[in-house]
Amino acid sequence: MKPRVAKGTRDFSAHEVAKRNYVMGILRETFEVFGYSPLETPSFENLETLMGKYGEEGDRLIFKILRSGDFMRHAAIPAEAKGSEIADKALRYDLTVPFARYVVQNAGQLALPFKRYQMQPVWRADNPQKGRFREFYQCDADVVGSRSLWQEVELIHLYQQAFQALKLPVTIRLNNRKVLAGIAEVSGVGDRLVDFTVALDKLDKIGKDGVLSELQSKGFNPHELSALEPSMQSFQSASASLDFLRIWLADSAVGMQGVEELSFVLKHVGSAPLSIDITLARGLNYYTGCIMEVTANQVQMGSVGGGGRYDDLTGIFGLKDTSGVGISFGLDRIILCLEELGRLPETLGDAPVALVFTLSEADAPYAYDWAYRLRKEGLRVEFYPEVAKLKKQFDYAEKRGIPYVIIVGESEREAGLAQLKHLELGDQEALSFSDLTARLATY
Repeated sequence: MKPRVAKGTRDFSAHEVAKRNYVMGILRETFEVFGYSPLETPSFENLETLMGKYGEEGDRLIFKILRSGDFMRHAAIPAEAKGSEIADKALRYDLTVPFARYVVQNAGQLALPFKRYQMQPVWRADNPQKGRFREFYQCDADVVGSRSLWQEVELIHLYQQAFQALKLPVTIRLNNRKVLAGIAEVSGVGDRLVDFTVALDKLDKIGKDGVLSELQSKGFNPHELSALEPSMQSFQSASASLDFLRIWLADSAVGMQGVEELSFVLKHVGSAPLSIDITLARGLNYYTGCIMEVTANQVQMGSVGGGGRYDDLTGIFGLKDTSGVGISFGLDRIILCLEELGRLPETLGDAPVALVFTLSEADAPYAYDWAYRLRKEGLRVEFYPEVAKLKKQFDYAEKRGIPYVIIVGESEREAGLAQLKHLELGDQEALSFSDLTARLATY
């Protein structure tokens, strides 16, 4: 059988890794400018750590890991066996819940508020499509230990600065789960907030009629559907959204609290590309305050980032009254957007700058010494390890995308020189080691 990668996963060539490193490098620099420190957690967690944190739909997308060792070989497992009987661990679904687990485990050693960034792969048993994979990287920034809305303002500015550095114009859509709770309350469905937000979160995919149909299938009656319809509209400006909400949610204390939180953030974000979108729900159950989602302006790609406030996430692990807020960058989608717009640098440094040829066994030690010394100068140089025809070595350099070749034969060895040839231009000249080093350093 022909080998192939698992569905929803990909191999990454050197050039593709270089693109990822470029984007992650910009994100890492931005995170650290804003005072966030790096953290890494294991690729899998205990099943109980992850289950029940993402809502019913999210739980279904968790990749569970069969119990390890000889358990499966010796155990008589009934066909209806579920859960911890056959699986007690799972691949992480996101980076936020493992981060909350880490905070709880290390609460006594952390200075609060605690700010961390994390760039690692996550796994979801989703249906693969453009920009959506089963294995993908998340690049997160979170801060716990503060309820201040200045954290939301800071994270919006972090988004703004990162995407400006990436040259990717975006819009940051902002809403508040308290606003959604208020909408549910004044519409008479406060006890079914999760059903409402899960359906509303699909508005951009299935449209207003699709959302109403899903709500109807979950038992919402015509009067309730009519009461909820205003939540599925858009407004021309953020101020218009807030004016509408102040009137609609006047009788809901929690709803008005959400409106005021949105107003505070909007007042202080300055020139950030922000819009208030009351249709934004983000289906994850752990969000409790401001929520945000980022979309690229010039590419049809869906969201390239998102996040929000979570007041209760560490509480489920036993650490009460520790609020947090965080955002995530969708690395794969960002790269796809940059590729489509032609915004990635032409040279990403994935190939060596030069290839040193091997002309003969007698010349090999001298040629290798040139490669060795050039590497000590910090230059990316490859040495062709076998005696081969020039055409074969030239072909290798072209396939690798190496711009220069270095040729050291008997005459060059006697003169203490090397021939440097630019493959694209065809220029060739004999240079001393110092001149050759200077020339390659400017490429």
